[in-house]
Amino acid sequence: MRRWNGWGDDTIEVALGESALDFLRGQIGAGTPPRDAGVDALCASLPPGRLPAHPLVDATPQTRLTHAAGQSLQDWLRLRYGRIGTAPDGVAFPESGADVRTLLRWAADHDAAVVPYGGGTSVAGHLDAVGARPTLCVDMARMRALLSIDADAQLAVFEAGVAGPDLEAQLRAHGHTLGHFPQSFDYSTLGGWVVTRSSGQQSLRYGRIEQLFAGGRVETPAGPLAIPTFPASAAGPDLRELVLGSEGRLGILTEAAVRISRLPAYEAFHAVFFPDWTAAERAVRTIVQARLGLSMLRLSNAAETATMLTLAGHGSQVALLETWLKLRGAGPDKCMLLLGASGEKAQARAALKAALALARPDGGVHVGQGLGERWKRNRFRNVYLRNSAWTHGYAIDTVETALDWPRVTPAMRAIERSAHDALARDGERVHAYTHLSHLYPQGASVYSTFIWRLAGDYDADLARWRLLKTAVSEAIVASGGTISHQHGVGRDHAPWLAHEKGELGMAALRALFRAFDPDGRMNPGKLVTP
Repeated sequence: MRRWNGWGDDTIEVALGESALDFLRGQIGAGTPPRDAGVDALCASLPPGRLPAHPLVDATPQTRLTHAAGQSLQDWLRLRYGRIGTAPDGVAFPESGADVRTLLRWAADHDAAVVPYGGGTSVAGHLDAVGARPTLCVDMARMRALLSIDADAQLAVFEAGVAGPDLEAQLRAHGHTLGHFPQSFDYSTLGGWVVTRSSGQQSLRYGRIEQLFAGGRVETPAGPLAIPTFPASAAGPDLRELVLGSEGRLGILTEAAVRISRLPAYEAFHAVFFPDWTAAERAVRTIVQARLGLSMLRLSNAAETATMLTLAGHGSQVALLETWLKLRGAGPDKCMLLLGASGEKAQARAALKAALALARPDGGVHVGQGLGERWKRNRFRNVYLRNSAWTHGYAIDTVETALDWPRVTPAMRAIERSAHDALARDGERVHAYTHLSHLYPQGASVYSTFIWRLAGDYDADLARWRLLKTAVSEAIVASGGTISHQHGVGRDHAPWLAHEKGELGMAALRALFRAFDPDGRMNPGKLVTP
């Protein structure tokens, strides 16, 4: 069963070992486990739904509750403390594009807002009901079929509600892959990836979702928008760009054509340690600008490297590794790079060999595939640590951005420093660490994680989160970064969007949304606020 107030399958537990808890106590102090609200009490607290009955709509309290929030820290606080606030008045489960059109007309007839729902994995506040209107949540889970596949053109068309594992299983049966693996892969959907401009962990080979999205169909209040597929076109502005990152404000994406690849014959992940951040950043910049054909580069700073090695357990093995690395020049400030290659065996191995050669002049110490393969096995399980941390009285949240190379390191330091300063005024410490999760010849994404103690009180914990979120977001825009590289904007990041779009750009977005949604009923309050 899916957890209703946390991440993932409720049969999966990824525990924080005693060494990890000792590490956190040393960094930020002992946590105090909060008391969670019960699902029955929360369901009983919901006001009656305001929409009439419809054969596609479920208005039971538990269904409404489980569609009321995503996975942001603010969402967790609302659910865990029983302060849900608002919930959709009904949840629809369409099975076709025709059903979606019917539901949009029905929503208009009853002056209801419409919130699209994919996998419920949003960490940016995309899913909550906003405003005085009744709200209809449209859950796309039943629209998950592979509609067509063209091996010659390497195109596949899916219904947009297909989740990551189902999508990959259907493609693998035909010898292909999309290659899009965000950390939320187990639950997030193709439609969600497109409308939030998602990035998969192996984007260096397969591309971000904007490179993979070839066309599709959107049902909007003003009518259907059909986008045909072309390998390239100079016929004016690309209509795909209207859909990418639109976050449900235009309508509901019902079908998506995607560019697929043959399954790789060979895939491997290796780890390299550098003596410090300066050497590590210089090396990965050299590697990515060499355009070697790797599938992934992921560089952790010293704080994240230490955290990952501690959370890995196996204390005696880690101690031996650290002793050996120290002898090779990678001591307490060491930074770990994970690099991967996928494809034909000769090509992938040549890319890895070339990357490792480029790492050596900056002190890179290659430690083989063990840590890389361990990361691959656990890459969709590590997020379960959020559940374990909460039960021990700790909150975990993240922010991410992307910047040109000269701004990467100053931004990383400013973001971590702003998090420390934000809660210091409350007498609390923050454990902050960062990695570059996606690298480009031009620059890199900067992905920072923060761990701090829960107060055990909803208002106090919400205030702490808002202080931290505001501080790190201000640091991002002051550093010249985008407010989101891969999680989208939603409500949580909307106050900072104008910093990069400008006044005229924001006006253009509002005009675009009015053209497709004249009554402003599609996912109101997200991306562009009133």
